[in-house]
Amino acid sequence: MTRLPATSSGRPPGAGVLLAALGLLLAGRLPAEEVVPSPPAIAQELRSFREFGSVLYIAAHPDDENTQLITYLARGRDYRTAYLSLTRGDGGQNLLGPEFGDLLGVIRTQELLAARAVDGGRQYFSRARDFGYSKDYRQTLTKWDHQQVLADLVRVIRTFRPDILVTRFPPEPGPTHGHHTASAALALEAFALAGDPHAFPEQFPALAPWQPRRILWNGYGPRGDAPAAGVLHLAIDGDDPVTGAPFGVLAAQSRSMHRTQGFANFTVAAGGSGPRIESFEVLAGEPATHDIMDGVDTTWGRVPGGGAVGPLADAVLAQFNPTDPAASVPALLALKARVAALAPDPVVDEKRLLLDRILQDALGLTATALAGAPEVTPGESLALTDSVRLASAVPVTWQSTRLPGRRPARPDAGPLGPAGTTAALRWTVPPDAVPTQPYWLRADEAPGMFRVADAALIGQPGNPPTIPIEDTFVVGGQPLVVRHEVLFRDPDPARAGLLRRPEVVAPVSLAFGSAVQLFAPGSAHEVDVTVLAARAEVQGTLRLAAPKGWSVAPRVQGFRLAAAGASQVLAFTVTAPAVPETAEIAARATVGGTEFGTGRVAINYPHLPPILLQPPARLRAVSLDLAIRGHSVGYLPGAGDSTASSLRQMGYAVTNLTGDDLTAERLAGFDAVVIGVRAFNTRTDLAARLPALFAWVQAGGTVVEQYNTPGGLLTPQLAPYPLKLARDLPRYRVTDENSPVTLLQPDHPAFNVPNQIGAGDFTGWVQERGLDFASEFDAAHLVPLLACSDPGEAPLTGGLLVAHYGRGYFVYTGLSFFRQLPAGVPGAYRLFANLVSLGR
Repeated sequence: MTRLPATSSGRPPGAGVLLAALGLLLAGRLPAEEVVPSPPAIAQELRSFREFGSVLYIAAHPDDENTQLITYLARGRDYRTAYLSLTRGDGGQNLLGPEFGDLLGVIRTQELLAARAVDGGRQYFSRARDFGYSKDYRQTLTKWDHQQVLADLVRVIRTFRPDILVTRFPPEPGPTHGHHTASAALALEAFALAGDPHAFPEQFPALAPWQPRRILWNGYGPRGDAPAAGVLHLAIDGDDPVTGAPFGVLAAQSRSMHRTQGFANFTVAAGGSGPRIESFEVLAGEPATHDIMDGVDTTWGRVPGGGAVGPLADAVLAQFNPTDPAASVPALLALKARVAALAPDPVVDEKRLLLDRILQDALGLTATALAGAPEVTPGESLALTDSVRLASAVPVTWQSTRLPGRRPARPDAGPLGPAGTTAALRWTVPPDAVPTQPYWLRADEAPGMFRVADAALIGQPGNPPTIPIEDTFVVGGQPLVVRHEVLFRDPDPARAGLLRRPEVVAPVSLAFGSAVQLFAPGSAHEVDVTVLAARAEVQGTLRLAAPKGWSVAPRVQGFRLAAAGASQVLAFTVTAPAVPETAEIAARATVGGTEFGTGRVAINYPHLPPILLQPPARLRAVSLDLAIRGHSVGYLPGAGDSTASSLRQMGYAVTNLTGDDLTAERLAGFDAVVIGVRAFNTRTDLAARLPALFAWVQAGGTVVEQYNTPGGLLTPQLAPYPLKLARDLPRYRVTDENSPVTLLQPDHPAFNVPNQIGAGDFTGWVQERGLDFASEFDAAHLVPLLACSDPGEAPLTGGLLVAHYGRGYFVYTGLSFFRQLPAGVPGAYRLFANLVSLGR
């Protein structure tokens, strides 16, 4: 496997040329300890160096990409291969945990990077937000900023400089996600503009125009026995030359990284023997009849003065000795000198870096820079060690090492060898450094888009290195620059010495007791803020910034924390205005004259590196008229949501339940049971307990069941009466969050007790009305209470069904309460309170 340092391109303060060079090669992968690659991996690097073909695959979301094609192109044909996902998947659902929205987007970014580490591709993104399902690409382009997303595609094309573009979806509207069609339509536009010197001139001179040869649509397999006119077929077959695994197996492993979407156990589909056949249609550009690369010179001969490089690389590869990679060093040095004489060019510059990497690997030269602490605050000095090992007997001199903002320093190092040589360094974090946060989340987003201040970061999968480092060696009279980054080795044996980036953190992190706080109009509530110290002996003041109409007392409070990890809870009294209103209240701490206002969110999944986010510490304060009935609610978690927290905010005492709790004895005393989203898709302890749960309803209980999806249901029974979900998912969802809602039973208790529900309660919803509405149901018992639809479609009535079952009530709802409640939508709280209060 080609091993590259883990980072992405960008130009943070003080990094200068070092990061600009790093960015040409790196794909933002998980940092890994420097280990000399195997001889087959070095040979694969040589083939990649020799090959000049490049392909950019374009689609809309994480998991849209064709991993088998990416694997074949990257590992089988040695092409520079990348996937551009227009979104980070932040609008989807999460089958692993409670993270949604921006948090889910960060997780899915890491899942894509993990996938690319398996299949050999690189990863890019645009600034478009995934706002959920869209039935029409024109609707998609009303939420995305068309010109900004188009500019991002052009930027990635000019950065990566692919020979061909490949879309996963056709550009014509069809029965698919509107984001899908939009990705193809935008790719077609970008293909026409990327080479235009008058298009997006703000990208010059950092980038130059670049025109790919053609753009193709990668269809879903051959149609018929022979290619139709304008359609070519490509047979994908073979084994990875490094691991020996079939390309299909690697592709399946790559796809299995999309675990928040349920692909953890993804395997190669069973089928007949022989290669997989991929079909392609040329959408624009030059025709192709035999291969997607028809007419493209994929050799060094395309580079002015580069004609001799290819034969030299062929000779190195032909003479490569797997038992003695260092024997290739003289030939590699001659090749390096020849490439150094070529004129600057983005792809050639990238090849220079790759050749340096090959030379480093053939030498058995590794460099590992370790930080003395996992976190550092602005202005602090961090102790570092830079360790170099040389496995071969080739003479190598360690000439210098350089950190950001520092001049190159000569290490006090003797001869290099397998025992290793270490240089002790120190690096001071700039006093104005901001806490680490994914670059696309540093500013409040515009509608449908992320805002990115540094244009050099647009398109990149992740942040540049926290601390890049550059070691310069001399080999055979030529300089060899090894670019890597400072990492921290986790001391926990359970993590097997995992290496990760050190983080810049605020001296204190701030956390509200809950993300949403409900107020009756004109009422006052105590709001708690926890101050958590990152360092010992930290003191300062804390205040809450509230908009006009909201009052906070006291205005400011002091805190002092003696030890790192110590915390203090400060209480403020917040008074809401006398009218219903939603506001954001921010927590701000001042330490040493500098103001900080970030929280701390740690995300840990076993298939990904640890993720630390430091979002703004904010509270969504909602002043609304809300009444509830009943007191005690049992909550049966599903795929993950924050509904239990929302119920507590409403005033309920909430107890988490398991399937074993669904008995008459254990359910006694609950006023209602709420079932989490996708519980029937994810819980194996539910099906056998449904008769007891429904008997409890019959005896007077209330059950509110949130949506499930028809794929992978673990039981066909969803309700005490017949209720079915259709696999035609787009037909049974309402994507327009502003869709008019008709109350079909306006006198029903669900709309009147204890809150009077009207049209105003359906304003301000986010992303969608709902999904997985019931497609068939026993209308004699399951009463449809409302109707809504997307523009131009027939009204759907399966979004809120209520059955009076025995003495109790059963509710099935596809309305997306799991999104509305965390977003603080007042009407969603009022309606959900009524559903939980049925029968009380």
